[in-house]
Amino acid sequence: MTGAEVEDDIPLGERKTVTDFCYLLDKSKQLFNGLRDLPQYGHKQWQSYFGRTFDVYTKLWKFQQQHRQVLDSRYGLKRWQIGEVASKIGQLYYHYYLRTSETSYLNEAFSFYSAIRQRSYYFQVNKEDRPELVVKKLRYYARYIVVCLLLNKMDLVKVLVKELSEEIEDYTQRFNTEDQLEWNLVLQEVAAFVEADPVMVVNDNNAVVVNSNRLQEGCVPQLEQGMVVGQLVLADALIIGNCNNQVKFSELTIDMFRMLQALEREPVNLATQTSKQGTLEPNEKPAKRENPHKYLLYKPTFSQLFTFLSASFKELPANSVLLVYLSATGVFPTGRSDYEGPYDFGGVLTNTNRDIVNGETAQKKNQAQKEMHCLHPGDLFPFTRKPLFVIVDSTNSTAYKNFTNLFGQPLVCLLSPTSYPKSVQDQTQRGSLFTLFLYCPLLAFFSVCGLSSVRRGLWERAQEFLRKVYRDIGQMITRSRTIDQAFLQFYGDEFLRLILIRFVFCSAALRLHKLFRESRSFPESYPELPKQDTVESSLLQKHVLELATMLDVQNLFWDDSLEGY
Repeated sequence: MTGAEVEDDIPLGERKTVTDFCYLLDKSKQLFNGLRDLPQYGHKQWQSYFGRTFDVYTKLWKFQQQHRQVLDSRYGLKRWQIGEVASKIGQLYYHYYLRTSETSYLNEAFSFYSAIRQRSYYFQVNKEDRPELVVKKLRYYARYIVVCLLLNKMDLVKVLVKELSEEIEDYTQRFNTEDQLEWNLVLQEVAAFVEADPVMVVNDNNAVVVNSNRLQEGCVPQLEQGMVVGQLVLADALIIGNCNNQVKFSELTIDMFRMLQALEREPVNLATQTSKQGTLEPNEKPAKRENPHKYLLYKPTFSQLFTFLSASFKELPANSVLLVYLSATGVFPTGRSDYEGPYDFGGVLTNTNRDIVNGETAQKKNQAQKEMHCLHPGDLFPFTRKPLFVIVDSTNSTAYKNFTNLFGQPLVCLLSPTSYPKSVQDQTQRGSLFTLFLYCPLLAFFSVCGLSSVRRGLWERAQEFLRKVYRDIGQMITRSRTIDQAFLQFYGDEFLRLILIRFVFCSAALRLHKLFRESRSFPESYPELPKQDTVESSLLQKHVLELATMLDVQNLFWDDSLEGY
């Protein structure tokens, strides 16, 4: 029987079904591949393209559900192919989350990835003698793990890592592949990521409790009546990670991972949204609870960083703030000149794409020249024409004290300590202590006190106590007569308010800790905070000592009533 005769035996309706499916499948692949060519920066260009891609995938997904029987018998549709479509939809939602910072889309990505595993769409892949199909399955696992990490589903992450490990072992035994080392590195990275939190919270059964540190209702002190604060809103954030040897997974360092969560609200309906396959409506806006839009830049070159900064600056709405978070290796000045300007203090490292060996340039340049692969304070000056909030976590963060507010717009720089006591330095691979304070002050406080685990009840009591401390810090900031107005301008935004409060708490805690003796070990800011009203306030010092007493670590802190400094 010839192929033509066989085709003639297929009823016209069924043949049309197969043709329509093939058309949708080709169109969806075309559009999906086109996403790679979209510029990563700028809000406008991508939205309509994403909308078209979602539309085609919605049709494709519903089509295969409605005509599964015909597609099985006439097209030979395999379960892994359905899995591949579901996986692409999960990727679309994940990228939509990256573009919009709307955490609800993470839930949608999770529901599709979850369905693939529950329905064993990729189960048959291992029986086929095609390594490229197994790689699709491994990549699916890696993407699923990233989404679970971002949703703090750590128990599931551990299960998925175990499954991925078994899949990699099976893959490398069956096919003599060259990418075995790469996949083993993926396993090592995610294992290090899971273990990065310095403190475990355990319940009565000794099971680990995972706490989310995204912004939640009731965790930010409310603005009191009569408080004179700015109406600015945090609209855009650049989160930059370029630290050598820091734990990372999927182009996210642990510091970037923590900071992006510190700039997000808790996702809505996390428990209820588990399987909503077939509902692709990214155009439906969630209730008004926007997160600032974020760009995540892992080891960017100077030109990439400047391009993203410029795009962000250009599209910043009126009365909005641009936040720049720099977690990067410090670059120090090579020599002293008679005149010290904004390019004479060094800054932080940007990626060179070459000639860097362990943070050191392979060829030493002329000592009189400036380091070209460095973001100097002066590089940010053009962007101070609009409200700018800078956080620098680096061994040369103090370079950014040498800022000048040329345009009179609100400008604040929060700067990390430039060196830590030896016992604290050991932790730096697992993330910076300073960023940990901005992400979860209690985790950082426990860590700096050498506590590695804590009972859930004590954790919750300490959290409740911190809420009261936050309220008091908020009043210190807003009632100070000598504070720079820039701090008050930013205080009206919930995310920035919480970061400012946590910064003050971090500064006060480290100043009282006996291990932190040098001024280099304390955070600083530009403009400087009035110390007596904030970080050295006797009320705040009393609170830090109360918290230390609650945790039975008061011997680690200076108590002014008992000991001299």
